[in-house]
Amino acid sequence: MDDIAKKHDEAPEAAALTRRGFLGMAASVTAAATAAVLPNVASAVTAASDSRDVLEVAIIGAGLAGLTAARDLKRAGCESFVVLEARDRVGGRTLNHDLGNGYFSEAGGQWIGPGQTAIANLARELGVGTFLTHWEGDLVMLAGNARTTLANDGGFDTDPKLRRELEEMARSVPTAAPWTSPRAAEFDAMSLADWLATKHLTPEDQIGWALAAQLTTGTAPEKLSMLHYLSLINSADCNYRQLEAIKGGAQESRISGGSQILSIKMAEALGDKVRLSTPVLRIENWQNGPVTIHTAKGVVRARSLIVALSPSLCNQIAFDPPLPEKRREMQRRWPAYAPMRKTAHVYKKAFWRDKGLDGMLVQLKGPVQFAYDNSPEDVSFGVISAFVNNGVLPSDPKAAETELSRIYAQAFGDEALHPVAYHEHDWGKADNWSLSCTSPIPPGFLTKYGDVLHPPIGRLIWAGTETAEIWITTMDGAIRSGHKAALQALQAAAGGKA
Repeated sequence: MDDIAKKHDEAPEAAALTRRGFLGMAASVTAAATAAVLPNVASAVTAASDSRDVLEVAIIGAGLAGLTAARDLKRAGCESFVVLEARDRVGGRTLNHDLGNGYFSEAGGQWIGPGQTAIANLARELGVGTFLTHWEGDLVMLAGNARTTLANDGGFDTDPKLRRELEEMARSVPTAAPWTSPRAAEFDAMSLADWLATKHLTPEDQIGWALAAQLTTGTAPEKLSMLHYLSLINSADCNYRQLEAIKGGAQESRISGGSQILSIKMAEALGDKVRLSTPVLRIENWQNGPVTIHTAKGVVRARSLIVALSPSLCNQIAFDPPLPEKRREMQRRWPAYAPMRKTAHVYKKAFWRDKGLDGMLVQLKGPVQFAYDNSPEDVSFGVISAFVNNGVLPSDPKAAETELSRIYAQAFGDEALHPVAYHEHDWGKADNWSLSCTSPIPPGFLTKYGDVLHPPIGRLIWAGTETAEIWITTMDGAIRSGHKAALQALQAAAGGKA
């Protein structure tokens, strides 16, 4: 797997993250459950070796979910598996821009925070460190030619009373199954914007609440189910700031070496179990198995199949026989309208810090949704990364670089006109294997389709951050879903139910 390891250095030892007792206990329960099935797994895998053309488990997707599942299988003593990845790289929706000399800027998912124990544990086990996201200083806001600065306390909310109201509502919305909430129909019938509209917020407060929600979910409050949003708050111990804030929140820390390093290291350890550039085209005999998986590079057969993909990507695979109607409809209607385009301007130094600015920028009705300081831990140079609006930013990278440099100059000073490098990644256009970087759930979806998202069907086991029981949409959620999928596959191998 030399291609996977290319240009990545060893990262420092992992820094410990704050752990909340309940979430940490969940990891212990999973480990205990895995241990319980291990005595039977070895004999099941040995029996499988009698049919050498049939693997015990196949996994589609070499992102955090799929590779975590594969790693768990290997650690449990199961060697009869393969990971099939359509791309020519691992990492899924995590991707590093190589800035040279061992430095990276994240093009996809990048942040972790308190309560996200699954990714913290994985990083520590892989010998990968973390460091704090920079936020100290004033935030800049642009509105046309007007510029103002705002003090930053590491969060985005402005109304403690409103925050407490959200937290109280979230207590009745379990993340694993929000559609079972006693108020599910009520909450799913409205958007977050509908609810905020009843609170008579000032324009400034509206911006703060909307920005926080958009950064977390990838879409505007108007398109976001209130039920879904409350389930995300529930993930964070019903603590709004733990979900949305930088200080003490889910954006508190970054991964040393860039977030893709976690997948790279897992794939290195798995070696030739990971097959790149191998898109899956068709899946047959999934009800009873062995499952026949047709790829662009041949056929694979396995007793169980872990599908570690966003539900929207499942539509690119033909299933024979067809999946149950409700599952098919859920996949067809799965929201894939938040592709995200992320940019990175590299400068000789983080000059904005010398001016008392934190590098964050909010632009009203412009190309920049949100820009932030993404400089390396040692601040040997400066990086401004941004989530941008495709509709108002040139598609040509050079033109986009120039336009963004002009905006950054207005916000941070003329030094911003002279970046030494520029990188960007458009998740909606880069390849056919993402479609959408995040999956913000619209009103009315979860109460109609949520109950078919998790349960295995026949020999198919679903994984991916969308199927996590807590911290859905995050890297932590992806890892949790991988742990669960591996356990289900091990139970199936031991003769239990998937």
